[in-house]
Order: sequence, then C-alpha cells, then structure tokens
Amino acid sequence: MHGLIRVSATPELSPALERRPGAFVAFLLRARGSPPMVIGFALFCGVLLMAAFAPLIAPYDPVAINVRERLAAPSLGHLFGTDDFGRDVFSRVVWGSQLAVRLGTLSVVVALAGGIVLGLVAGYYGGWVDQLVSRLFDLIFAFPSLLFAIAIVAILGPSLDNLVVGLGLFGCAGYGRLIRGSVLSARQREYVEAARAIGARASRIMLRHILPNVIAPVIILSATRFGGALLAGSGLSFVGLGVPIPQPEWGAIMATGREYLATAWWITLFPGALIAVAVLGVNLLGDGLRDVLDPRLRD
Repeated sequence: MHGLIRVSATPELSPALERRPGAFVAFLLRARGSPPMVIGFALFCGVLLMAAFAPLIAPYDPVAINVRERLAAPSLGHLFGTDDFGRDVFSRVVWGSQLAVRLGTLSVVVALAGGIVLGLVAGYYGGWVDQLVSRLFDLIFAFPSLLFAIAIVAILGPSLDNLVVGLGLFGCAGYGRLIRGSVLSARQREYVEAARAIGARASRIMLRHILPNVIAPVIILSATRFGGALLAGSGLSFVGLGVPIPQPEWGAIMATGREYLATAWWITLFPGALIAVAVLGVNLLGDGLRDVLDPRLRD
C-alpha cells in the first residue's frame, strides 16, 4: 500500500465551533472591567457583611441605656460615641444595617412581584387589559413616591412592614411599566409566535419565553430601587413615620441627634455617612450592571 493518510488526533476547530465561556463567566469578565461595578459591589458587600455579622461586630446592646455615659464623645470604649440615653452609637449603626437591608430587599421583592405580574399581563394581552393596568400605573405615579408611602403609613401605622408595603406598592408601577414596554416588543418575536403555534399556554409563554428575555433592565432597576427604598425609609424614620423608636434604624438615629448637632455631632454624622455609603454603593452597582448587561453599551 502506497501513501498513508495521517489524521491529526486534535483537529483544528473552526472559530464557530471553538469553546466559548459560559454566560456567567462572560458576565464576570465584563464586570471585572467595569470600575463602577467593582466599587459598588465592594461597598454593597460591606453593608451586607455588616448586617450579617451584626451580633459579632456590635460590642453593646443597641437599646441598652446607660445615663452615666450620656452624650459621650467618640473614644476607644465607644467608637462612635453615645446618644442622649447613653446608648452606643456604633452598636446602633451596626444593627441598623440589618433593618436597612431588610427594608431595601423586601420593598424590592414586593415591587418586583407586583410589577412582573401586571407588566406581563398588560403587555401580553393588550387591549382593555393593557388600558386598565396602564391607568392604574398612571394613578400611582400621580403621587410623589414619599407622599404615597406617607399615606400608606398614616393609614396602617408606622412600622417596618407598613413601610415596605408603601414603598413596594409604589415601586410595582415602575417595574410594571418597564416590563410592559419590553413585553410589547418581545411578544412579536419569532420564538413567541412559534410557541403560540404549537399550542403553548399563555402563562408558559410569558414565564418561559418572554420574561427571561426582558429581565436585564429589571435587574438594573432593582439596584437603584434598593437605594431609593433605603433613602426613603431613612427619611420617613427621621420624621417619625418609619421604624418606631427605639429600634436602631439609621434615619431614627439621626433624628435623635438633630437637637445636639452643636454638642454631639457624632449621633447624626455616622448613621448619615452609612446611608451615603450604602446608597452610593447600590447606585454604582446599578450603573455597572447597566454597562455590563446592556448590549448597546458593550464594546
């Protein structure tokens, strides 16, 4: 036998067949190159870790009263000083991170759940259903967000749960309008028409085929909504309409220190700084997610 054909054990693959990183790996690679994403993620993780390990970090009971150390300045014994009842401000700020994370997370979950349902139904069915849901959104948006939350809290009473309800109900209109607009364009795509052609149920089409393709802007909005809920909750607690005293909530802590700005500035400064850091972190995280997830902004 004359000439033998040599076959390579590892044939070259065409570029189209080369192994590519998975979607999650690609997301991490893009996120690593986004400074706002990295900084925002670091700040947000810092707040989450503080909330998770508050019992280990806080040296004192956040509601324990010690009148002998009333309005003590920051020192090694009390890093952030004490308030007008002798309570350790550092411990109250650390424990307050738990309430801040709970408020932001729960209000986003409530808003997201309602917004997804209303947005999917309005965008998919259209017609009078779309008109009815859209008018509901317009009615909610007729009120400023804080005024809407104040009305809910005034009716139900000041508490963390009622604050979540007020902020969540207002937020669901924003999510719903965003999802509705995305669904209106997605429902005309070929994969949706194909699903209809094989007799798939409307609920399956909305949840299996449409929702995953419109989720990116929802994730971006969730980051900014978290910061907005945290800021609104602190503002309402500052004026006595949020989490009731003596619970260690950042806005409520600042409210106790407003009478002592000249003599005990630390009561207001440190919780205010934590609010600024947390809101800055989630806003930078939202900007980074937009840069990473929005295909129009990719190189």
